[in-house]
Parts: sequence; C-alpha cells; structure tokens
Amino acid sequence: MTSTSTTQERMFPPLDGLGQMLPRLAKRWPDKTALVTDERQHTFAQLDSESSNVAVGLLRRGIDPGDRVAIFAPNRWEWIVAYHAVLKIGAVVNPLNVMLTGEEVNFVLKDSGAKALIASGDRLEAVSAALDDVDTLALVVTFETGVKDAVSFSVLLAEDGSQFSPYPVDSDALACIAYTSGTTGRPKGAMQSHRSLVLNCAYTAAMHGRSADDVVVSALPAAHVYGNVVINGTLMAGGQVVLMKRFDASLALMHIQEHRATMFEGVPAMYAMMLADAALEKADIASLTRSTVGGQTIATSVIDAWELRSGAPLLELWGMTEISGLGATHALHAPGPQGSVGVALPGVQLKAVRPDDPTRECSPNEPGELMVRGPIVMMGYFNNPAATAETIDADGWLHTGDISIHDGVGHFYIIDRLKDMIVTGGYNVYPAEIERVLIGHPAVAMVGVGRRPDELKGEIAHAYVVPAPGQKADTDELIAYCRTRLAAYKVPKKIHLVDRLPTTSSGKIMRRKLEATPTPAS
Repeated sequence: MTSTSTTQERMFPPLDGLGQMLPRLAKRWPDKTALVTDERQHTFAQLDSESSNVAVGLLRRGIDPGDRVAIFAPNRWEWIVAYHAVLKIGAVVNPLNVMLTGEEVNFVLKDSGAKALIASGDRLEAVSAALDDVDTLALVVTFETGVKDAVSFSVLLAEDGSQFSPYPVDSDALACIAYTSGTTGRPKGAMQSHRSLVLNCAYTAAMHGRSADDVVVSALPAAHVYGNVVINGTLMAGGQVVLMKRFDASLALMHIQEHRATMFEGVPAMYAMMLADAALEKADIASLTRSTVGGQTIATSVIDAWELRSGAPLLELWGMTEISGLGATHALHAPGPQGSVGVALPGVQLKAVRPDDPTRECSPNEPGELMVRGPIVMMGYFNNPAATAETIDADGWLHTGDISIHDGVGHFYIIDRLKDMIVTGGYNVYPAEIERVLIGHPAVAMVGVGRRPDELKGEIAHAYVVPAPGQKADTDELIAYCRTRLAAYKVPKKIHLVDRLPTTSSGKIMRRKLEATPTPAS
C-alpha cells in the first residue's frame, strides 16, 4: 500500500529531543491530566508552561546550552518540571541519586563540571559543605524557600515563558550524564544522547502498548533510567503518571485503586512487598491491564502470584544506565516465556558471549555475558576514555556485566550480575538463583543472597530472609527446602532472619551491604 500524499512536511515530525515533547503534548491535550503527585495535579499545558518559565529563569541566570545542570531531590512535581526546563534550553541534565553522600555529590559535580544544582532543601542541607570547592557551580536553586545562598524555585516559576521556544538540538548531541552507582569504584558518568532518550521512551511505550488512556502508578525514582522511561514514555503517549514520592506497599495499592490505574511499574522487591501487605486482601486492583518489572531478576513464583491477584500480565524487562533505559522487554500482545526479560527493542541487537573470549558467541542455553549494540547505547563515559574503551568495543558492542542465556529464537534470560557471582569450591553460584528458590517458600516475604569468605571453599553464600507477615520462618526448614531444589554446592551455608533488607533508592536489593547490616527479626 502506497501513500497518495504529496506534502513534503510531516504532520508529526520526529522529536530531536525530549525538550520538544511537552509543547507538542500541550498542543494536542492541553487540559488532560498528565502528572499527579501528593501536592498537586498538572495538565500537559501546565507542565509545558511551567517548564518554559523555569527555562527562561535559568537562561536569565547564566545557564546556557551545553551547560551541565544537576537535579538532586526525591520524586516530586518540581523534579519533572526542572528536568524538562533544562532540556528545553539545550543544557545537559545530571540526575543525582538521592542516596549520594556529600563526598559523592562533590565528586559528581566536579567530574561533570556542573554549572547549576537544583535540589530539595533537605538534600542541600545534607551536602552543603560538599559544595564549597565546586568551582564550576554558579547557581544553586532550591525547591524550598529561605535556604541561604540559594535561589527559590518559585522565583524561576514566576518568570514569563509564554514566548519561549525550546532550543533546537542535534539528536546526536549530549542530553544527559547519568552516573552509575559506583559499587566497584568511583561513579562513572554515562553520556546519553537526545536520540537515545527519545528512542528508549518511544520504543518502550510501543512495546508496552502505552496510550492516552493509560494511568501509570510508579514509585521508581525520576533520577533512575527506569523511572525516566516510565515517566516520559507514558507522557509521550498522552498517558497519566501518578508519581509516588517513595514506595510504600499499602499506599501503592491505594493509588492503583483510587486512580483506576491501568499499569503499575516497579522492581521485584515492590511486588514482593505488595503481595505480603495486609492491604492487598481488600484492594481493588482489577483496573490493571499489565504491570512491568525490572532492575533485578524476579522469581516466577512472584510473577505467578501477582498475575493471579491482578488478573493482568507482568511484563519483565532488562535495562541499564549505559543504554538510557531498557534494552529488552516483552511486547504487550506477544508475551514470551516466563522468566525471560523478552526480546531486544526495535533497532537494538543483543548477544551473549564467552566472558573469557568475547569474540565467541554462546550457543542457546549457554551462559555468557550479555552485550548490546544500537542507537540507545551511550556515547561513552564522561571524562573517562579508558573506561569507555573497556566497556564499548570497536564494533560498538557494549559489555553489560550481566550473565545471560538465550533460547535461540530471540528471548534472553538474565541469570545474574557477573560481579555478584560467588565462586565456591570452584563452582559458580548465582545469588539470584538461590533467591528465586527461597522466595517461593510461603514463609518468605523478601530475600537477598550475598557472599562471605571461607577458608576452605573461598566464598560461600549466605541468605538474608524477611519473614512473611503471620508466618514463622525456620532456618533449618528453609535450608532443607533449598536442598530439594538446588544442587548441593548452591545451597546457602546459612540463613539469617532479618527485619529488612538494604535497598537502593529504586528499591533494588544491595547485596554488597547484606553482611554489614543484618537486623534480627522480632
């Protein structure tokens, strides 16, 4: 079928950057609710207008295209407005994890050469001493009022941006520097282009079937790539985002019911916590048409339980900072095998290679390091060419550090992080495999598995279990449960009963901190 149109100008030209997105949405759906937070609701027109006001305010205070602007705050509507304001003026967003210490913030601001910092009052207070020797920092903006030496965000909002037009950007230009967690050393700044951000949001929206009818509840941090894709991918489709400041299981269930949400999006621990929450019994979550889960591997028992309770599919996905979000997921109308993270996004290539010889691709069901190539791959690490060369090969393939297998027909399965692998007595043990088994026990609400040194075997696995409400967990019983489902060398040496597990701001379990912070269960 061929088009009979003779016009040379497309009615809906592609976005060169996310900074152009809100004006287009405001024109199409000006009065439609786009964002809901505890404080207020925004229509698309209000988001566009307020972000333009802030854009003008930044320009008038010396922030120019190409300058780096850090945003340091938990989820709130001001974060979203600030993000789009920065992109509208052609500046570079530097989203900061709210859990960063003053020393870490100091390093990131210096490394990125940040010219401005936009932050919540509590975060500014926590790291104020760390800002003194950041020579490039010319402007500090706070979401609160009365913070010394900081401009109030309300002042920027009061600017007149009615005549403002977004700065024209090259889609291949730098849009965002997102710093990794730095678990193996200093954080590294992944340089994301305008193209990679737009494509990741657009392709994810298409794969998950997002539309203007969707209402998405999420507590994923806006500063995290998963959260960014959820928020902007939903807005891009004309949908509504109900953004929680932080995750709370009973509150999340309440939001799903109150807003008649069609989607919930989160990490495995969030689903485990909602399934274990007493509020689930009476919660009405029948409005859900699908949910998504990523960030870490999830047990099939949790998938089964959530799908049974919600009556809707739970779509698994995989992604990372270095690719601006997702790299693989299931399509809504073509769900793949359970336990798989799905297939590659359009225009993206995935493969598994031998960790000891990346030139050799793995056969189906052979574990290897997952590699990814395509327009969503980062431009490199900011100010770190050596790390870039170690991560991206000459052919553009990026080493992910994830161990995966594939089934030969496009579906990939994440086994675990390569750095989390435990070598016990010469055998490779993947914590996620033990976690998937233990979470299937009715007495287990959450579980994390970490390593401990052992004189005889080198390393051994220890499991940390949060008991399910109303259940009495017995460590000997849990060990016996593992023995019937795991090879002998994979069975954890010891199980610790704890009240909670250490997690990141996005809700992922921090395995490296399990040994340091066990809390005896009451």
